[in-house]
Amino acid sequence: MAKILAVDDSASMRQMVGFTLKSAGHDVIQASDGAEALKLAQVNNIDLVLTDINMPIMDGITLIKNLRTLPAYRFTPMLTLTTESGTDRKMEGKKAGATGWIVKPFSPEQLLATIKKVLG
Repeated sequence: MAKILAVDDSASMRQMVGFTLKSAGHDVIQASDGAEALKLAQVNNIDLVLTDINMPIMDGITLIKNLRTLPAYRFTPMLTLTTESGTDRKMEGKKAGATGWIVKPFSPEQLLATIKKVLG
């Protein structure tokens, strides 16, 4: 299964996402903000990034932009998992390099189906 970097400033959201992904057989690495996630991505071989948008220190869109500059992450699927559902924010995410956009609240089945789809 895939090694997934789950990034969210909410501990309860990280716990729920981590549980869902681990029960589906994925290896999960967690970060509480974009800066921590960027450091983890540079020392791990990540297959998929799942990030919140609104976080302290470094937001999810900035994280995606930074990861896309790294050769190892040019084609890595990057999904946002956020309460943001406005078209402008989605376009900003797409421009930054987001592969997909999942709006909270979400169901575990929806999350796993989306991940399966982008991982092929």
